[in-house]
Amino acid sequence: MDSARIRDDRRLLVVEAEAASRLADAVCDLESAESRAVASVDAALEALSETGIDCVVAARELEDGTGLELLERIREEDPALPVVLAPETGDESLASDAVAAGVTEYLPRERLAELADAVDRAITAEAAGRADRERARQFESIFADPDAYSWILTPDGRIRRTNPVAREALEATADALEGRSFSRLSWWDGADADPIREAVDRAAAGTIAHRELEVVIDPERDSEPRTLDVTVRPVRDADGGVVSLLARAVDVTERVRLETELRESEQLHRVTLNNMTDTVLITDDEGAFTYVCPNVHFIFGYTDDEIREMGTIDELLGPELFDREELAAEGVLTNIERTATDKAGREHTLLVNVREVSIQGGTVLYSCRDVTARKRREEALTALHGTARELLYAETDREIADRIVADATDVLGLEASAALRFDTDENVLRPVASSPGMDRLHGPLPARRANDDTISGRVFLEGEPRFFADVRESPTLSDPTTALRTAGFVPLGDHGVFLVGSPEVDAVDEVTREVTELLAATAEAALDRVERERRLRDRDRELKRRNRQLTRLNRMNEIIREIDAALVRAETREEIERAVCERLTAAERFAFAWIGTVDAAGDALESAAHDGSARGREYLDSVSLSLTEATEPAARTATTREVTVVSNVVDDLRDEPWRRAALSRDYQSAIAVPLSYDEFAYGVLAVYADRPDAFDDTTRAVLAELGETIASAIAAVERKRALLSDSRTRLEFDVADEEFAFARLARHLDCVLSFDGGVRQHEGTVAVFVTVDGAPAADVAAAAAELVAVENARLIGDEDGSTVLLEFSRPFLAPRLADHGMTLRRLEATPETTRLVVDVPSSVDPAAGTDVVESAFADVELRSKRRVERTAPRDLRADLLERLTDRQLEVVQMAYYGGYFESPRERSGEEIADALGISPAAFYRHVRRVQRTLFSVILEEIGLPSASGVE
Repeated sequence: MDSARIRDDRRLLVVEAEAASRLADAVCDLESAESRAVASVDAALEALSETGIDCVVAARELEDGTGLELLERIREEDPALPVVLAPETGDESLASDAVAAGVTEYLPRERLAELADAVDRAITAEAAGRADRERARQFESIFADPDAYSWILTPDGRIRRTNPVAREALEATADALEGRSFSRLSWWDGADADPIREAVDRAAAGTIAHRELEVVIDPERDSEPRTLDVTVRPVRDADGGVVSLLARAVDVTERVRLETELRESEQLHRVTLNNMTDTVLITDDEGAFTYVCPNVHFIFGYTDDEIREMGTIDELLGPELFDREELAAEGVLTNIERTATDKAGREHTLLVNVREVSIQGGTVLYSCRDVTARKRREEALTALHGTARELLYAETDREIADRIVADATDVLGLEASAALRFDTDENVLRPVASSPGMDRLHGPLPARRANDDTISGRVFLEGEPRFFADVRESPTLSDPTTALRTAGFVPLGDHGVFLVGSPEVDAVDEVTREVTELLAATAEAALDRVERERRLRDRDRELKRRNRQLTRLNRMNEIIREIDAALVRAETREEIERAVCERLTAAERFAFAWIGTVDAAGDALESAAHDGSARGREYLDSVSLSLTEATEPAARTATTREVTVVSNVVDDLRDEPWRRAALSRDYQSAIAVPLSYDEFAYGVLAVYADRPDAFDDTTRAVLAELGETIASAIAAVERKRALLSDSRTRLEFDVADEEFAFARLARHLDCVLSFDGGVRQHEGTVAVFVTVDGAPAADVAAAAAELVAVENARLIGDEDGSTVLLEFSRPFLAPRLADHGMTLRRLEATPETTRLVVDVPSSVDPAAGTDVVESAFADVELRSKRRVERTAPRDLRADLLERLTDRQLEVVQMAYYGGYFESPRERSGEEIADALGISPAAFYRHVRRVQRTLFSVILEEIGLPSASGVE
């Protein structure tokens, strides 16, 4: 037996009955470093618990049992301990039982010479198994890691096993997942499936594959994507072949977030450091640079390498920037102002902060801030403040324009400036002020239309400033020959445009632009103030004018009220005319007033009434009131029937003699208004004042309206006088106007229509009762309803009646005649002709009746004119009409023409009441009152007493 195959450090336990010693002897022959022999099962188990044993060699028969029982007990405690069963005699049954119980080696006694090899194989096999178990344990530990999702895959990417964490996240059982394609899991089913398939293929080929993917783990509870670090690695067998794949996915969302934030923070730091306007420099005690901020070019124009080449800080900022002892005492010195020159030779004003540090060999840190723009802005604002103070006292637009143009050079540092003022009347921008530099570089500025054709016009319309680094590049440049290159155009609100310029290209920086806009805004505010003050002055003047006008209006209203009261009380025309003149001249309101009427010959005016100073009568006697010459205001108005106003008598003093006569009596202005009502003239009212321009628009309108009121009052008293007159003139006319409704109806229906004075007036319409002869009255009503002049037409009475009620649109001839005291006595229209009969009272000129009729029709011929006398001393008709109301007259007319008074009655009272839209009781009440009034008038006329006080 080759004992060299057993290592010296192996410890063996031999278990056999004491009667036998062959196993112990055989073990001793192995030259093992250590071995121990026991005879029973219990002793063997005790020895195993006390001493580390590498292998147990057991016989079949033991003192308290068998070797097979010992094997079973050992396996209960240690399934991996190597056990060699060496029975004295054996058979297949024992061998089978031993293998089933977990024996490591089975060696019958006849093969005892192979004991060394058997022990060696058992120990080697146990060591290999232990390593496999350790690897398996480690694998299971990794696979079951609760912080990772794990899968065991087949080489073609199908799932064999899924750890609990992955199953829970996928909400699937192991059976449901087994056999599925790993790349088809819901997490990366779609766009992310390709990277997973590629990783599986790489792992199946023997290469570990890593992928980082964003997936939604649980869409229902968390829709935010999570970042998974997916690793797929191959698992090989003993021969190195890939037998399976291990896929693990670790949630690295937080790590990725932190890495992203770190990258962003680093990038922000780099961007901030490179782009901040402050420059940071660090030097040692000798002033040599140890650190130069990458953004040093922002201020100085040098690169950081060029700054380092300067050697020391004194070369950049100048010597003696600060006191060393003061820095040592304070630790930091702030806001040290220093002027430095950049690479291009431009000067910069810097504020430098200095502090002691200890950074990588540097001891002094310099923080430099460029305040050049701020310094310039402060200086410009100081100058602008002075300009604003001066503008507070400017009183005109021109003063403001001159001031901002004069100060622009000092405030802005630009030699060319100008102000354009918007002319609202002509819609142009006119130059009102320009600097000598503007005149020299550009020449005189022309006026420009406020439109898009020029830069200034566009800026004014858009209300936004525009600056040009090179104005010649603008397509709207109006003058390409200008020497200006840099140009700025700033609107002055609604007032105009402010211009600045320079012969250099790009001469306006941000500070200059800002201050230019501030200067323009200051000028705009000043212009607004001046305009407000101008408007206030205009408003004050207008207010004073209106107050004067209101005073005159109040005075005129007072006059009108007095005149209206006098007109109401007056019973004759003479009283009216006298009252008007007296009221107009009372309390020195006007110097003189008179009313003139055309004389009988129609050639001149004659005074009907006058009042005022005694010189008024002299004036009338000294001037010509001829209607042929018509130069005097009253005569002119009588001729033209229009208001005549003479604002100042002095005008044309030599051309019109009446002016000298008026001025000699201190009449300096005059007005004449026609006294006309419904196109009927009753004369002229003339008023004279002792001051020029006494008759403004309001006074003119009031006096013109007063003229109509006076004419209306005269017409009223004329009507009253006409009713009491015993004689009148009767005029007969033939009307050939084809558009007259009566004529058209008579001609169209071949009938005779007659009207005998039955008129009732409503708001907007006049209703007349018309008697029809020769045609059915219903046909006349139907035809009349089609005429535009007829608002309504209806039959009065039954179908066989002969009366039609026609409602005409105003004006109608009868009311117009009545307004002037005249009466439309009869109107009859036949198919051949239409005849009118008009009664004109003696107090009214018959020519007036002719005028009214001729103005109402296109073709009228006066057939006859005769004088008629009343048959009774009083006019029963006038007396009756005075006592009846319009409603009573309307009711009795409807009843009369409707056949109510016929015997037998053609229509009942209820039918008439229904046609009138009133109750039967009201109808009967109106009829009884009309009848009683009629009898009262008749009884009084024949001298019998009437019971007028009894209803």
